[in-house]
Amino acid sequence: MTIEINSIAGIVRSHAATQPTKVALVQGDKTQTWGQLYERSCRVANALKLAGVGPQDRVAFLDKNGIEHFEVFYACGLLNAVSVDINWRLAPPEVAFIANDSAAKVLIVGPDFVPVLDAIAGDLPNVKTIIVIGGHSKYPSFADFSASGDATDPGVESAPGDVAFQLYSSGTTGRPKGVMLTNKNFFALIPFAAEIWKFTDRTVNLVAMPLFHIGGGGWATAGMALGCKSIIIRDVNPAEIVTLISKHRITHGFLVPVLLQFMLMVPDVDKADYSSLELIAYGASPISEEVLAASIKTFKTNFMQVYGLTETTGATTILMPEDHDLEGPKKKLLRSCGKIVPGMQLRVVDSETGNDVPVGEVGEIWVKGGQVMLGYWNMPEETAKSINPEGWFKTGDAAYQDEDGYVYIYDRVKDMIVSGGENVYPAEVENALMGHPAIADVAVIGVPDEKWGEVPMAIVVRTADVAVSEDEIIAFAKERLAGFKCPKSVSWIDALPRNPSGKILKKDLRAPYWEGRTRKVN
Repeated sequence: MTIEINSIAGIVRSHAATQPTKVALVQGDKTQTWGQLYERSCRVANALKLAGVGPQDRVAFLDKNGIEHFEVFYACGLLNAVSVDINWRLAPPEVAFIANDSAAKVLIVGPDFVPVLDAIAGDLPNVKTIIVIGGHSKYPSFADFSASGDATDPGVESAPGDVAFQLYSSGTTGRPKGVMLTNKNFFALIPFAAEIWKFTDRTVNLVAMPLFHIGGGGWATAGMALGCKSIIIRDVNPAEIVTLISKHRITHGFLVPVLLQFMLMVPDVDKADYSSLELIAYGASPISEEVLAASIKTFKTNFMQVYGLTETTGATTILMPEDHDLEGPKKKLLRSCGKIVPGMQLRVVDSETGNDVPVGEVGEIWVKGGQVMLGYWNMPEETAKSINPEGWFKTGDAAYQDEDGYVYIYDRVKDMIVSGGENVYPAEVENALMGHPAIADVAVIGVPDEKWGEVPMAIVVRTADVAVSEDEIIAFAKERLAGFKCPKSVSWIDALPRNPSGKILKKDLRAPYWEGRTRKVN
């Protein structure tokens, strides 16, 4: 059943009207029907309204995956407010930055993150109301807060161009950027979610990836727009996922390669029941041929690779199941991330001239279409650098296209590192490390890692006559940055190689570590 809706609020309003008793969400032993989710979302919306939240105001949410995320997310939709899911892996100063940068009026915090809240509560000048799921001695509980709201729909409508949610990506400039995604951006991908992913109101969708990522929140919401039942995983446990597939008769799921790799290590993984599966989509980082082949053999379902960014509301290219040919003439396509999705356009461009490069030559991927973000929150210059006047978004990924239109990622134009599906921008890590008195200069690069694909390494120029160890530098980083951003190793150098304009030659620093590999990302 395809539902003509065009806003986030429309999802919960429509399904509550047409299938109120059908289960929408499952988390552990808790279930919530569409009717119950709508009523809860209305209560939270009215409580937020009483707290001063109006159209396009930001509401920040810091918790792991759970039913509460969706109650807050749809509550924001019902007010035409903007939900800001904060990456819960971040260090306290990073969480405070996002809460302040987004100008969130309300901050809702999960029980696991009370220590983070207590560390930063004095540094949140814009936040007027703090709510804690499970309660807190100083702040209202989420249960009491939502109970204070009326169960009627506040009745606020939102336009296609209104921002629906704001997700933060790590920053090329050293500060995270708030990616503004509109109702129009999100609903641009619903046609292919129905046509290609084959989401329907009979789909049972695994929601395992963090909801602060487009691969978590975007995937889940696309399923819900088309009426899916969603099975929410709070803490990723590969053995539990294997069990839940048969328990809930899961049909669809989006997983990152490292999770597939861990699932394959579960004892007796090949003996579990996967007969309900219809599709496993994977992406967010490259996958090895060995893991892909073993996954196809073990889970016996359709596999589909997706490539995209937060700025493109997720998937922009798809490698279809029929292109997953492990033995035959199409095997080379396993190195590809597929072709552009319906409704979007893609070019491979010489980023200096803006001209398309010939087939088979490496250039930067540019994409255009309804999924391209509105822009970066309060960063007009960064937005203008990323989206040209004709609407082409510059992804920062280097690739080539073959004569059939398949795209092959080769490297990154930007210095970004992808570690286990998380994006790490070296500038952000370098800025933090430069605060250490023993570091005179530093460059952060990605080096190959069997488990995570690649991990950050710091290449350090020591301050003269100041002693420092590798462990001290890593510990210093951990106080200021999320664990996945911290260097896993340190090497020492007398001087960093730079070009005449002073830019560090990262390619030269990376080269020895990537020698003998067919591409410069792992």
